[in-house]
Amino acid sequence: METVAIVPVKRFSLAKQRLSERLAPASRAALAEAMVADVFDALHASSRLAGVLVVTNEPRVAALADGLGATVIADHSEAGQSAAASTGVIEALRRGCARALLVPGDCPALAVEELDALLEPEPQERRVVVVPDRHGTGTNALLLSPPDVIEPGFGPGSFERHCERAATAHAACEVLRPPSLLLDIDTPADLATLLVQADGRAPHTRAACELIAT
Repeated sequence: METVAIVPVKRFSLAKQRLSERLAPASRAALAEAMVADVFDALHASSRLAGVLVVTNEPRVAALADGLGATVIADHSEAGQSAAASTGVIEALRRGCARALLVPGDCPALAVEELDALLEPEPQERRVVVVPDRHGTGTNALLLSPPDVIEPGFGPGSFERHCERAATAHAACEVLRPPSLLLDIDTPADLATLLVQADGRAPHTRAACELIAT
């Protein structure tokens, strides 16, 4: 049975507002685009994904998605990450997929080997895998079997929320912490950590940072 990745992508002009004190709007948009490109490259290189669904209203994402044969789904409501993820889940169910990986576009250090290890077990009935952020409060990825086993609810406190929803749904719940998925980029401190720890990964993001710095 197939597994798809679902990537909600906010319009680049609206992305990374918490970096606004350090970066001009054009620089934030360039950084957001570079991070999405790095995430797409990792997903494209995975041997365990049958496809990628990108939910967005950002025109430039279509060009990036074409490079990996991804399906772009219009995010008409632009009601946030959770709503966009739910739109992708509907499409995954329509395709008959057994499992969906919900992953954000701002984890540019995502390592293919860690992604494949996360996806290695075969889909299991009613199972939720939660990947927290490095602070242990947010959620940087959800692996859902089947794709609608719980409703995604990203944002502050989402790690605990997703675990509670799995319990309510009588689904097995596992917490995994692949190092390259723990760091999402929201603040200048996150970006500084990425540049120190990425160890050669996130090439598009690194290049964007170099251009912004010049």
